[in-house]
Amino acid sequence: MTAAAGRATRVLPALFALLTAVHLGALLMDATTVVHLTKPALMPVLAAWALVRGGPWPLPAALVCGCGGDVLLQIGGETAFLAGMGCFAAGHLCYLALFTRAGRGALFARTGWPRTAPWVAAGYGAAWLGTVALLWPGLASQLRLPVAGYSLLLTVMALAALGAGPWTGLGGALFMLSDTLIAAGLADWPRPPVPQFWIMATYIAAQWLLMAGATRDTVPRPGPEPALVGP
Repeated sequence: MTAAAGRATRVLPALFALLTAVHLGALLMDATTVVHLTKPALMPVLAAWALVRGGPWPLPAALVCGCGGDVLLQIGGETAFLAGMGCFAAGHLCYLALFTRAGRGALFARTGWPRTAPWVAAGYGAAWLGTVALLWPGLASQLRLPVAGYSLLLTVMALAALGAGPWTGLGGALFMLSDTLIAAGLADWPRPPVPQFWIMATYIAAQWLLMAGATRDTVPRPGPEPALVGP
């Protein structure tokens, strides 16, 4: 590792933690300007951290897509919302490319995933179907199909993330929770106080866990040096 890379491995985690603390604190204090300034910076810093950790290209690509979605959702309005959802969907496709590749390796076998996959998939599918069915009447008609399709893609990504490892699995589940809180707002469901705080707290944790788990569990690690055999 070069000296610059070594510095980056120290600076980027600290910067991400600082941005997260400032952003979440600003949400609690309703400091709108600080919220708008810090939100677009979160995912690019996390993407840079992923690159420093040696993450494969779908990982920073997914995080950059998340940044696009964050910016568009801040703009507001139905068109920006749908475009932002499209950015997040592209990010989920990047995660799928990464996690399905990981799932073909030894990690799946090590966790016993092939034996439990049908039951877990059924549970995730039931959660998706139940959530969409409950949200459907409260959603605007033009949002129903996009939200249902997007949430199905998110559910498939979360399922693939679960198969790739425990950290990524938790990240996928938190991503589902964060987006469910957003959908609950669209359908005028009751939500916890300061809902944006909980949406962003679960979202930031989800993206960090997906990044940390992917670089921990799915990136091939160099094996031991082969022993030299003498004549």
